[in-house]
Amino acid sequence: MNYLKATTFLIAAALAGTALAAETGGRLDIVVQPEPPGLMLGLVQNGPTQLVAGDIYESLLRYNTDLEPQPSLAKSWTISDDGLVYTFTLQDGVKWHDGTAFSADDVVFSADVFLRETHARLRSSLKYVDSITAPDAQTVVFTLNEPFGPFISIFETGTMPIVPKHIYEGTDYANNPANATPIGTGPFKFSAWEKGSYIHLVKNEDYYLDGLPKLDEVFYRVIPDAAARAVAFETGEVDVLPGGSVENWDVPRLTAMEGVCSTGKGWEFFAPHAWMWLNNREGPTADKRFRQAVMYAMDREFVRDVVWNGFGKVPTGPVSSKTNFYTDDVNIYEHDPAKAKALLDEMGYNGEPVRLLPLPYGETWQRWAEAVRQNLSEVGIKIEIDATDVAGWNEKTAQWDYDMAFTYLYQYGDPALGVSRTYVASNIAKGSPWNNVQGYVNEGLDAKWDAAAVMADPSARADAYVDIQKTIVDDVPVAWLLELEFPTIYRCDVQDLVTTAIGINDGLRDAWLEK
Repeated sequence: MNYLKATTFLIAAALAGTALAAETGGRLDIVVQPEPPGLMLGLVQNGPTQLVAGDIYESLLRYNTDLEPQPSLAKSWTISDDGLVYTFTLQDGVKWHDGTAFSADDVVFSADVFLRETHARLRSSLKYVDSITAPDAQTVVFTLNEPFGPFISIFETGTMPIVPKHIYEGTDYANNPANATPIGTGPFKFSAWEKGSYIHLVKNEDYYLDGLPKLDEVFYRVIPDAAARAVAFETGEVDVLPGGSVENWDVPRLTAMEGVCSTGKGWEFFAPHAWMWLNNREGPTADKRFRQAVMYAMDREFVRDVVWNGFGKVPTGPVSSKTNFYTDDVNIYEHDPAKAKALLDEMGYNGEPVRLLPLPYGETWQRWAEAVRQNLSEVGIKIEIDATDVAGWNEKTAQWDYDMAFTYLYQYGDPALGVSRTYVASNIAKGSPWNNVQGYVNEGLDAKWDAAAVMADPSARADAYVDIQKTIVDDVPVAWLLELEFPTIYRCDVQDLVTTAIGINDGLRDAWLEK
């Protein structure tokens, strides 16, 4: 079945290349904000880097908006009946951007050597891998030491970027000169980087899929001011505003312009989930009743409709509705100030001030913090806003110096990949704002997380995650705010811009301009 799916995909891509031959060529200008710290995707994992480098580098698979695996550097794959052996057959005729032939040895080096050292998130999945081998130049075999349910979901370009062995083997990875001029197998090649202005990519003329890419070149434009980014789109200086490029209140005006389209698709794999860290260690937030009161006090529908202009969905708990094994069969926290007040009275809350740390990502997030303060004040919770810059937010959350703090994290399609890290006690460690920052401890639940991750039967995993979600929603270790939706805004003559679950991070392979 996997082979048939892969073959069908390749045939469709070839036919598309033929049918749209008259629509090839042209230049696309895309905003990137903030400017990436680097483009070597195996070393740098932040959002702007993935936006640009996702069209320079590739992995074995892509994922459609239903999170189903699709061919990329692998044209087909099989999974053994016991869920332990994953065999990938690679595409023919693939070359690195410097002209060197790509082979299975590059995959083995990338996954088993380079990324084990450089990529912490992937490393947590590779602990289930016993060996990675290349029986021949076109075949790679991953053999697991025990079944790991979401393993087929780790092969997107940001999670497992394949890097050139002939350039990095035996070198100091972080200081390799090639980091400044990244070399991948992707549809576009690095051309130039004018710091503070633009990053220029050009068409890979030797790309292994006939007819792709269709665009000649792409400029990623660095425009630090949000208002200036909106103006640049209005005046036609840029063609695409990736999600989050402009403030939410500018979205209705920009999308109402003639010849402008928008989509919320392309975030299914990331499923960005916003919440407030609630300090489980001390103070009023250490009491579960206080945390439940916070949930009942917040008018999350108002935030979605007014602060986020209708973009997003009110979450029911720790797992996004876009992520596998989601359930809404949990306690639902409606906006109910009376219940919030009753819980606060029950616990004997005496009006002790609680510090709220907003996320310093722009005016939208400041307005959100003000809305939450207003809701909590209405039920008697005294809130003090503790505003800071990005560096200060990183430091305060990493050192647990907060009572409540805004954040959002990605889920990567499966609870074992992007959700459990926030709730298991083994992931409590000072110094990082991305782990179990709130200090939630439930040893019985930790064992259930571990067991669910390695269940081979999807129905058994689903049942396990329903049980986990029910418990976590009752404990309220964090206050879930919104399943974020970041609309991508673009000229309507830009076609097939978002074709996968990571959107324009790997979508320019298929994009073309209607002439």
